[in-house]
Amino acid sequence: MKMKLFIPLLCTLLLSVAALPGLAQTKTITGKVYSTDGTPLPGVSVIIKGSAGKGTLTDAQGGYTLEVTPEDVLVFSFIGLKSKELPVGTGSTLDAPMEESLNELTEIVVTGTRSVGRTVLETPVPVDVIPIQDIMGELPQIDLGQMLAILAPSFNAVRSQGGDLDSHVDPAQLRNLAPNQTLVLVNGKRRHTSALLITSTAVGSPSTSVDLMTIPASAIEKVEILRDGAAAQYGSDAVAGVINIVLKKGTDKLTGSFTGGGYLNSGGDAGPLTDKGDPDGYNYQLTANYGFSLGSKGFINLSGEITQRRATLRPFVNDWGVYDPSYLNNTRTDKTGNPIITNPELIAAQVSGNESLAASLQTQEGLMNARGLSPEDYAVYAGMPAITLGSLFYNSEYEMGPNTTFYTFGGLSYKFLEGYSCYFRRPEQTDRFNYLLYPNGFRPQMTSNTSDFSNTVGIRSKAGLFNMDFSNTFGRNKMRIGMVNTFNASIGSNSPVEMNLGTHQFTQNSTNLDFSHNFKEVANGLNIAFGAEMRVENYKILHGQEESYTFGDAGVLKVTEDGYLVGADGKPLENEKGEPIVDANGDPVWVQRGDEVVVKNFAANCQCFAGFGPKNERDEYRTMLAGYIDAELDLTEDLLIAGATRIENYSDFGSVVTGKIAARYTVMKNLAIRASASSGFRAPSLQELNYTHTATAFLPDANGVPQPVDYTTFPTNSTAARAIGIKELSEERSTSYGAGLTYQPIMGLELTIDAYQIDVRDRIFRTNTFNSTEVGHNYEEVIGVGSEAQFFVNGANVRSKGLEMVGAYTTSLTGTSQITISLASVFSKNEITKRKIIDLDVDNLTDEELVNKYLNRQVMGQFETGTPRTKLIGSINYRVGKLSTMFRGTYFGKVTELSIEDDGAGNYWDQTFSAQTIFDLSVSYDVNPNIKLSIGGNNILDTYPDLMRVENRGFYLYSNNQQGSSGAYYYGRIMFNF
Repeated sequence: MKMKLFIPLLCTLLLSVAALPGLAQTKTITGKVYSTDGTPLPGVSVIIKGSAGKGTLTDAQGGYTLEVTPEDVLVFSFIGLKSKELPVGTGSTLDAPMEESLNELTEIVVTGTRSVGRTVLETPVPVDVIPIQDIMGELPQIDLGQMLAILAPSFNAVRSQGGDLDSHVDPAQLRNLAPNQTLVLVNGKRRHTSALLITSTAVGSPSTSVDLMTIPASAIEKVEILRDGAAAQYGSDAVAGVINIVLKKGTDKLTGSFTGGGYLNSGGDAGPLTDKGDPDGYNYQLTANYGFSLGSKGFINLSGEITQRRATLRPFVNDWGVYDPSYLNNTRTDKTGNPIITNPELIAAQVSGNESLAASLQTQEGLMNARGLSPEDYAVYAGMPAITLGSLFYNSEYEMGPNTTFYTFGGLSYKFLEGYSCYFRRPEQTDRFNYLLYPNGFRPQMTSNTSDFSNTVGIRSKAGLFNMDFSNTFGRNKMRIGMVNTFNASIGSNSPVEMNLGTHQFTQNSTNLDFSHNFKEVANGLNIAFGAEMRVENYKILHGQEESYTFGDAGVLKVTEDGYLVGADGKPLENEKGEPIVDANGDPVWVQRGDEVVVKNFAANCQCFAGFGPKNERDEYRTMLAGYIDAELDLTEDLLIAGATRIENYSDFGSVVTGKIAARYTVMKNLAIRASASSGFRAPSLQELNYTHTATAFLPDANGVPQPVDYTTFPTNSTAARAIGIKELSEERSTSYGAGLTYQPIMGLELTIDAYQIDVRDRIFRTNTFNSTEVGHNYEEVIGVGSEAQFFVNGANVRSKGLEMVGAYTTSLTGTSQITISLASVFSKNEITKRKIIDLDVDNLTDEELVNKYLNRQVMGQFETGTPRTKLIGSINYRVGKLSTMFRGTYFGKVTELSIEDDGAGNYWDQTFSAQTIFDLSVSYDVNPNIKLSIGGNNILDTYPDLMRVENRGFYLYSNNQQGSSGAYYYGRIMFNF
């Protein structure tokens, strides 16, 4: 037994002795880092190569101290300096002279230029580089769109908190233009958009958008944002700029994080108008990334993300009526005239002889108290939807030969979303009520199941002198739309309460062939690039279940014999409002056997959002062919000239030629000026051309209480459009101008200032609604009795202009600390320069009324003043030892919302919302080289925007176009790195 214990002890002792020489090799090394002129360099990063997290920063005198072994290699790096690697060796000191390098002022960019080796400060147009992989661990936000919104001042992603399907995709936009005027690339290849057409955006335009939530942030190395018109380089949609998402390439390292957080839900300043609740909107996210080496010739990098986000509820507790007299007094009847008991409590009180109780139960308050209900139960719910999201992305390259590399990347994701974006259906709304299913009314909820798939396959090789890139990119976004807690009132008690409303699908396939070569012998270098693209797009609307879009017979009486339309009591039958159905003389209506009479005009379709029926179905294709040439000439060491031209041919819009010219001139070593001019083109999306749907709008009555009205969006090639002279959509054309400068006055400080102006002709908007009374000439035969019709039109010429300033300064305060201060701002202005009004065939509207119908002041206000004209982002990042902090302030300028409603005397219910400032904070601590903890919050002071004026409180209490009304959000995160 003793021998059995002795053997492992002896082995342990021998191993320990063998390890002693290695331990003895550990030593302390000191040194100084300085520039070529001998100036000490503080804040330089000194790390041990291959040992993540092991390193230090130089102090104010450029000195450093570090525990190392003789076999280690030290890596010295700092912005604006050439990185240097030095072996430790046997000495006890190691100094490192470092040279300045313009190529290391910032990261190399690939967006906006097809010439290799350009940095942010060397490009002729402004490009922001956001290193997502380095900073996402210290950001409160957990999805890409919201990260970019607080990092890039010209980027916005207004998160809707209601509005039917508008909350199901966060629209990404640049420079206060519409989301469909921003092109999104992944690794330089065009990304497909969501199938969803967002019908109401922050800038008043219907729009498609790439769903950035389907791209996991854990898969991203960096994001490059080109703030300049680039249609001549990249094609349609690149009017405001380009967002290029660069995927990770790292190998042999497992990184990831787990985040949990939630919202304070204090209710802001709304007081009794909101039901102050417990913290809500809890979210949880698990991310992971790992890369595999494919020998020495390639890699495959995998990223996964699982996110669960619960809904935030921001209720509007109103005083709108719940029960009407017919409900309270049991005077409602069915279609045959038989009574419907809606207040059984009243009958019980009357039978018992309790007159005081009976009197109380005949009031709204009394019946609500008897049923244990309160106004909070009937509140309108706004808020962010609940989301369950899973995504998997990959990025891979493999060297097939000395000059040939195969690459592929892509991913898939699934998103289930459930949101509160519908009004509560109250029992007093008699045409949308059923006592058996919902005796006290109901609150419908919209759902969507979205599957997203993308894949790119390509080869980079040589073709003579030229570098060649041949690729094919396929993408598909499919959204199945549903509704829960609803029903079809016209079907009655047999209606399903959960429905499939239909499916939207968008598919895009792009094939690209690109060539480029840098002729170094021409001047100081001439880069020529040219290529071709073929793109095929398909948009589908598939109908939902029949009950979601049909008109049932719950209120239709089939007459079995000739006679008067009366009930068993001999009195005229009543409609859904309790009004007797009589002729012009007040007598019962005479009907004949076989007639089908609509006694109760119950609302058709699924409540809140009608399903897509066979008349809405679409399956539309289009093809696009394009060719381009792009050139960049370094005429001298100081002067760069760039130009591009592109010709595109659409199967549904014909051909268009766009062009761009840009230049950059180095005035002195640390100062350069730049300018650009370009023309652009955007073909209407297949969604804009073909979307059609019937929905329910709520318009205030004389008492300010929203009442339901069904309206239909018709495509411009429909009979409803042609009957009144609406023209088919044409393409949008744009002209962009930009000018700016880059400046690096001292080491570690970078400044850029850029001014821009973008003019867009024939911008697409959506009209207000037209009804048969306004149009005349039997228009109800086209759109249906009691319906309203609206259309997408080329409604106006618009202009967006502004000034963008970005600055960042990095330095060292002590030997182990580093601070980065950044300030970014945008001062912008949107304006409609010309309203495109056409002569419509409408009988009963004045010219002024027609103008306001075609492009109303509410839509104009959304574009011109509906988003902040000023946005400032200032942040301080400080790191000392294992502790790092981030503090950020974001200022949103004032917003003015215009209304189409007034007080009857011409005083519109417009409102200006005051400027807002919110603050974010995070504190992180390195537990060890592999584990980091982070806590913090977004809008930590729980700032809410101004309350909306009383007349405009239909769905929201707060404006949604600044920081939103979610309030403070706090989080905790653990990050790992192995």
